[in-house]
Amino acid sequence: ILHRVSGDGMALVGLAVLVWWLGAAASGPATYTTFQNVMGSPLGMIVLFGVSWAFFQHLTSGIRHFVLDIGAGYELGANRMWSVASPVIGILLTAAFWAAILLK
Repeated sequence: ILHRVSGDGMALVGLAVLVWWLGAAASGPATYTTFQNVMGSPLGMIVLFGVSWAFFQHLTSGIRHFVLDIGAGYELGANRMWSVASPVIGILLTAAFWAAILLK
């Protein structure tokens, strides 16, 4: 279910942020500064963090589903392990991504 939720989150929220960003960049410095101020606020950072988590969660879950589609990983132990590892890896990738951004 996280695969669908993260995909929907990226489609709704992520696409809206992307379109706003592109529109602000094309509209000039004043509009882009407004975008930066909103996305740099605590609420904007939460939105960006959520979109990045949705991306990494969807990525790891998609890889898991791809492996299942080729016929591997159907053993009960392997399936259970990857069903737990997929969200954990998504969280770790999100944390590493934000650590790289914020520690620069």
